[in-house]
Amino acid sequence: MRVKLEKLLPKNRFARAVSVLAGGTAGAQLIVIAASPILTRLYSPEDFGLLAVYAAILGILSVIASLRYQLAIPVPESEEEAASIATLSLLLVCFTVLCSSLALWFFGNQLVNLLNTPDLSIYLWLIPLGLFLAGTYQVLQYWAIRQKAFSNIAGTRLTQSSGMVIIQVGGYALGPVALLIGRVVGQSFGVFGLGKLAFMKNRASFRSVNKESITNVAKTYKNFPLIGTWTGLTSSAGMNLPPLLIAAFLGASSAGLFSLAHRVLSQPMAIIGKAISDAFYQRAAEANRAGDLGEAVESVYSTLVKLALAPAITIFLVIPDVFVIVFGDGWTTAGEVARWMTPWLFFQFVVSPCTGIYPIIDRHDIALRFQLSLLVASLFGSIVGGFYFGDLVWVVLIISALSSFIYLWRAATTFNVVGVRWLSSVFIFLKSIPLSLIINIPALFSLSVFEDDIVWLSLGVFCSGFLWFLFILMPMVRENRYVG
Repeated sequence: MRVKLEKLLPKNRFARAVSVLAGGTAGAQLIVIAASPILTRLYSPEDFGLLAVYAAILGILSVIASLRYQLAIPVPESEEEAASIATLSLLLVCFTVLCSSLALWFFGNQLVNLLNTPDLSIYLWLIPLGLFLAGTYQVLQYWAIRQKAFSNIAGTRLTQSSGMVIIQVGGYALGPVALLIGRVVGQSFGVFGLGKLAFMKNRASFRSVNKESITNVAKTYKNFPLIGTWTGLTSSAGMNLPPLLIAAFLGASSAGLFSLAHRVLSQPMAIIGKAISDAFYQRAAEANRAGDLGEAVESVYSTLVKLALAPAITIFLVIPDVFVIVFGDGWTTAGEVARWMTPWLFFQFVVSPCTGIYPIIDRHDIALRFQLSLLVASLFGSIVGGFYFGDLVWVVLIISALSSFIYLWRAATTFNVVGVRWLSSVFIFLKSIPLSLIINIPALFSLSVFEDDIVWLSLGVFCSGFLWFLFILMPMVRENRYVG
C-alpha cells in the first residue's frame, strides 16, 4: 500500500515534499475541523474565549522561545554546525520557560484581570508547560526540515490533532480546562517523535557539540535573535493580540467567537500554505546558493494565487450561512466575522511563504518593518473596533482591510528584493481574477436566487468546486509542478 501511495506522489522533489506535508497537514486540520461542530455544542463561546486568550499568550511567547535561532538550523552545510545551533536553541527554550514561569508567578493575577478573563488564573501553570513543548517542537521541526524528513513532520501533525481532539471531546465534563489541556498535550506527541529522529539518527553530530561550538554559532547567526526575534515577536503579536484585546474590550465571549471563526477559516487555508512554507524554506536556501531565488519566489507566489483566489471568493459568499448550519444559531456572529476575515487570510496565505526568504538572505530588517506594520494594523483595528465602535465585526473589518493592503505591499517589495519587477506581483493577482469569478458563478447564482436553501447552496458550491478542480488544480497536477 505504501509503495502504491508513493507512486501517486509527484516526481519533482519539491512538489513531492509539499505533497507529503500537505497530506499530513490536511489530515490534521480535517480532524480539528470535523470536531469543531461537536466542540461548539459542548463548550460555550466564553469557554472558547479562555482557550483563545491562552493560545494567544502561548503564541506570542513561543515565537521567541529560542530567540529564532531555530530558523538557522537548515542554513549551514555542516551537520555539526547545525547540531550546535539546535542545541543552543533548546537551551534558550529552557531559559525562556524559566523566565516566563517567574513572570507569571509574580504578575499572573494582574495579567488575567487586565485581559478581563479572571477564570484563567487557575490555569496559568499550563502556559510554561505549553511553552516548553511548543518551543522544543519548533527546534526539532527545523532539524527535520533540514533532513528533509517531511513525512515525519506530517505524521506528528496527525498525532497532535488527534490527541488534542480526543482530550477536548472526552474531557468536556471538566469544563474549559479540557480545551487547554488538549492543546498542551497535543503538542507533546510531536516532540517525542521528532526528538527521536534528531538525536538517535544524528548522534555523531550532536556529540561534537561543545561550549565553544555553541558560542561560535551564537555569534555567527546573531542576526537571528538580534533582528529576527523582533520580527517574529511582532508577527506573532499581530496575529495573537486581537483575541487578547477583544477579550479586554468586549469580553471572553467575543474572543471565543473570533477564535472559532479564525480557527475554522484559517486552518483549511493553511493545509497547503504551511506545507509549502516549510518545504519552500529548504528549497529557498538551495535556490539562494544557486542564484535563482527570484524565479523560485515568483513561481510559488503565482501558484498560490491561482490555487486560492477562487476558493476565497466562494468562502466570502457562503461562509455566514455555513456557520449557522454547522455550528448552531449561537455562532451566527462568528460566520459574519469569518466573511470579513477572508481577504486578510487570503493575502496572508499567498504572500507569507514567499517572505520566508528573509532569514536566508539575511534581510531581517525588511521582515521586521512589515511585521511592525501588521502589528499596528491589528492594534488599530482592535482598539478602534473594540473600544470606539464596540463591535466585533468592525474589529475584523478594519484589521482585514489594513492587513490585505500590507500583504500586497509586502509581496511587491519581496519581488523587488529578489530581482523580479514588483509590478509582477500585482499582474499575477489581476490576471487570476476573471477565471476565479467565472468559477464562482454557480455559487453566486444559487446564493442570490435560492437564498437560504441549503440544498441549492450546497449544489452551487459543489459546482464551483468542480470548476476549480477542472480549470485550476488539474492543469497543475498534469504539469506535475504544484508550486513550479
